[in-house]
Amino acid sequence: MVSTTLPIVQPGSLPTGTPQFESLKRRHLGEFAAKVPKELILPRDVIENPPKDVTGIPASCGLLTPEEVEITEKYDATALAEAIAARKLTSVAVVTAFAKRAIIAHQLTCCLGEWFMTEAVARAKELDDHLAATGKTIGPLHGVPISVKEHIPVKGHSVLGASWDTRRIAKEDCHMISILREAGAVFYCKTMQPQALMHLETVSLAGRTLNPHNILLSAGGSTGGEGALVAMRGSVLGIGTDIGGSVRGPSGFCGIYGFKPTSYTLPMKDFSEGGFSAELNVLCSVGPMCTSARDMDLFMSVILSAKPYLKDPRIIPIPWTGLATEQKKTPLKIGFMMNDGVIEPQPPVTKGLQWVRERLQSHPDFEVKDFAPFKVAEAIKNLRLAYYPDGGKVLRDHFRASGEPTLPLTEWIVRDAEGDDIGSSGVLKHRLLRDDFRCDFAEHWNAQDVDIIICPVFVGTACSHETAFYWNYTGFWNYVDAPGVVIPTPIKAGPKGTETYTNQTPLSHECTHVRELWEEGDFEGAPVNIQICARKYHDNDLFAALSAIEKALRS
Repeated sequence: MVSTTLPIVQPGSLPTGTPQFESLKRRHLGEFAAKVPKELILPRDVIENPPKDVTGIPASCGLLTPEEVEITEKYDATALAEAIAARKLTSVAVVTAFAKRAIIAHQLTCCLGEWFMTEAVARAKELDDHLAATGKTIGPLHGVPISVKEHIPVKGHSVLGASWDTRRIAKEDCHMISILREAGAVFYCKTMQPQALMHLETVSLAGRTLNPHNILLSAGGSTGGEGALVAMRGSVLGIGTDIGGSVRGPSGFCGIYGFKPTSYTLPMKDFSEGGFSAELNVLCSVGPMCTSARDMDLFMSVILSAKPYLKDPRIIPIPWTGLATEQKKTPLKIGFMMNDGVIEPQPPVTKGLQWVRERLQSHPDFEVKDFAPFKVAEAIKNLRLAYYPDGGKVLRDHFRASGEPTLPLTEWIVRDAEGDDIGSSGVLKHRLLRDDFRCDFAEHWNAQDVDIIICPVFVGTACSHETAFYWNYTGFWNYVDAPGVVIPTPIKAGPKGTETYTNQTPLSHECTHVRELWEEGDFEGAPVNIQICARKYHDNDLFAALSAIEKALRS
């Protein structure tokens, strides 16, 4: 258990740091636990003997009222905003329900970095009082609870960077949070992220986030806390960031919706104190994680309607039309990339892609064809080098300063660039390689004559803990700065031993390793998502395609 005060489900143990660091960690965990009332603590036998799939526990544990179960399970964010505005629900009731469910979810999956129910309910009451007095909402998200990744500043709350010595209390909201707050959103928790902010698993010295569908598996990263929380219905709308798959990966692992826009579509002003050297060549994006396509659309519409480019001139002022975007071409030409030429996805993912493909290719509005992968191994090699132009020195310095031990997946992502500070000429070299690659890929895309691409989110479903090694299917799209959305399918991984590869020949030594991980792991119940990608800055066209695809898949 991570804390004797607030027991949470945790398989195995984590490395320990120096006595100074361990004292810092204990103090943080104790402060967190002190805020949790006894009536919201799960029975110890549930924590010590959890089922593999914990998604049903919040509704059945008896800590939520029937009304709170209905609020948290029957609505998406759009429906909640409508119900609150129509006074069918109060913001206090909604925020209370989600805050309670969030802390239950945390005990089962270790998904929260901070929880502040009392403050959130007080804000919800202010909003209810305003609506009662004026008959008007203060904005399109009036009274809707939103969860936020740990490193994104929310006034008065903890901000955590890539290492524990960066933890501080935010003096002000960052740009995006201020827009959402003015639109009526209520903030009630911060969600877990991994050490270094660069894992596709969420594991830090505060604990390991577990996949709600199968706790033997990762919830993804780096926005894994959000992924687990939304999958547990402890949130219907959360905020994540993505520089290598950190929105799309956990969304895919946890079977929810997630969107990575083209860079500089949404505001990230004040997100990172001191910046992140990876962004010299690979820009991060911020995006929604939620339970419906229309909530992604709502999130984008609310923020972009505030004209954030007037405050942050880095933002490209492209008007948002989202799901209402007119389809420019009929039939829509869809390219299916069934594998990336390096790693063939594990059997449930191939099954999910085939399920989608069969339904689309029989529909008159689509022309379905194969899409050949383009130099993925080269892109991923360049990406990993670009992440740490200083060779990981700054990160190592932070760990030494606080006594924080380096976790295995941190070692994994840094190792290609380890110790090699490439300097300004090296950064320029990588910039030129990146830009040439993007132009070559654009020609490759044009030659294949498709409008959008559908491909896997990851080399498998959610992976076993400590095995999130291969980021090919998300990282590639960061390297070319293309927007991508991930959506659930009804396909899930079957019991161990019931599914096999149809192609017995691995594509590479990495592919061989992924097949070994498949044989070793237990992926039962893991959801299968697909990823849909469009050209850079064609985010509206991506949502037009998403709208058409979802309609076809539902029919």
